[in-house]
Amino acid sequence: MKSSELEQLVNSQQLFFKSQHTKNVIFRKKNLEKLKSILLENEDFLYAAIEKDFGKSKFETFVTELGVLSMDIDDVLKNLDSWAADKKVSSNLINFPSTGYIKPEPLGVCLIIGAWNYPIQLSLAPLIACMAAGNCAVIKPSEMAANTSAALATVINTNFDPSYLCVVEGGVDETTELLKQDFNKFFFTGSTRVGKIIYRAAAEKLIPVTLELGGKSPAIVLKDAEVDNAAKKIVWGKFLNAGQTCIAPDYVLIHPSIKNEFIEKLRYYIKSFDYKLGNENYVSIINDEHFERLKTLMESGKIVIGGDCYPETRVICPSVFTEIDADDAIMQEEIFGPLLPLIDCKSTEEAIAFVSRFEKPLALYLFTSSTKDKNKILNELSFGGGGVNETIMHITNSKLPFGGVGHSGLGSYHGVSGFRTFSHYKSILEKPVLPEVPVKYPPYNQRKLNVMKWVAGWK
Repeated sequence: MKSSELEQLVNSQQLFFKSQHTKNVIFRKKNLEKLKSILLENEDFLYAAIEKDFGKSKFETFVTELGVLSMDIDDVLKNLDSWAADKKVSSNLINFPSTGYIKPEPLGVCLIIGAWNYPIQLSLAPLIACMAAGNCAVIKPSEMAANTSAALATVINTNFDPSYLCVVEGGVDETTELLKQDFNKFFFTGSTRVGKIIYRAAAEKLIPVTLELGGKSPAIVLKDAEVDNAAKKIVWGKFLNAGQTCIAPDYVLIHPSIKNEFIEKLRYYIKSFDYKLGNENYVSIINDEHFERLKTLMESGKIVIGGDCYPETRVICPSVFTEIDADDAIMQEEIFGPLLPLIDCKSTEEAIAFVSRFEKPLALYLFTSSTKDKNKILNELSFGGGGVNETIMHITNSKLPFGGVGHSGLGSYHGVSGFRTFSHYKSILEKPVLPEVPVKYPPYNQRKLNVMKWVAGWK
């Protein structure tokens, strides 16, 4: 789209938003039901598109993309009346008699910029929250998953009026032009580097922004951990989508006393799960650039499992590394691929110190049977979210806000948190027209001051 066309599109959405149609809860529900129906009707179409982009199977596409969206929509439909209702709050003595309430309202026209690694879910999950809150939206899927981007454009743009919802395709140029338009909210999923660009653009127009970023998310395996469980959960969480998951365990801090046993358990589960494109449980690296970047990172440390690379299909087999130092290249950036470094860690205090050397991660996974160590790590380390004796699955609970902190993100969504992210809450104080005690009105005197001090608890 040209700049003038994008401006016209956003202006048309602003006009439609001002018509007040989207504020009607029935309107929101009907369109969310329509979205789910459209996804169901286009299930095979979407499977085919994402398979072309990086070989993702129907099973994993459903589990990590369409199934998540279905649950999100059902959760919204179940709870939207409550979320959108005015919330009465108690008043205080200084305002007696009065009624206080909080009134949610949509922000307006929102720009949602999706990511390539889960190109359906990460474009449409924010959209579901956006629609639930009563907004209009322009959705910009990642151009790196080009087939899925085109499929989303077809599915959305042929079924919804563009003055309400519209998918805009394109790359950096189109995104740059979109950031110049008069939006009321930016929602971005992607890298920290691009997140900073989005944040700067938002600052120019004081546009509220949510940034879902990433980082080096650790898995900490203490010496009292159930080793088999830790290995199984970490293998699944790490090599899902070939490691191209923002909350995948990036590296493992492992107690030396259980390290060899842990490696053998990793080897067992990697072999048992049999990760291959043909087995519908593995995918290609998204493009040649990322494939070559990962191959360079594989020069760090010692490969103890895996290490095979196939450029023709952009496949890197699940690989585990030892003899890794914090200064190695593989530890200088989010890996975002099927490479798992193991680093010796002798104590809880050492684990906390090591993780604290990096920016706050999007996720943290702890494997331990010690309540004391669990509480110490959860209390002392800052991270977006995570799990104890589990990986990844916290994202599937809509009652848990999903988002990062610091360099791993700003804001959160899922469930009611998503509704709040795309809403403004107006605070209203309503008073009956009755005679008042004239303490707040001039002229002021000592007696009025004494009354105000008493009301304020000044003693």
